[in-house]
Amino acid sequence: MFFGEYEHTIDTKGRLIIPAKLREALGETFMITKGLDGCLSVYPMDQWAEFEAKLQALPMNQPSARAFARFFFSGATEGELDKQGRVMLPPNMREHAKLTKDVVIAGAGNRLEIWDKTVRDEYLAETESPEEMAAKMSDMGFLI
Repeated sequence: MFFGEYEHTIDTKGRLIIPAKLREALGETFMITKGLDGCLSVYPMDQWAEFEAKLQALPMNQPSARAFARFFFSGATEGELDKQGRVMLPPNMREHAKLTKDVVIAGAGNRLEIWDKTVRDEYLAETESPEEMAAKMSDMGFLI
């Protein structure tokens, strides 16, 4: 389970240090893919397998299902930490998430999210309040 927020920087070669607290849970190799809302999603291999199974179970005769699966699969790459705990983020992924220098690595339960700090700050400013989200979650049967 991933939680917490960590601020780091991407170096000029596109490498990002993954915080030591997260490395063991992430594993030696992991999957990085384009995420929703303008971030990157990073999955340990076991969680990626579950996510992949759900994507493959979508009804591929529906255009929106194909587009959804295509978004995640075509944007995915295997990640690996170097000896300093850094991962190389490919240029297309940095472009997707508008990653420049300052980033936030945020725990999101079964995955990590990598955000450009400015993009994340803007996203959070535009997001509903926790009270508004709680009301909508209650409509879906999620009660706290």
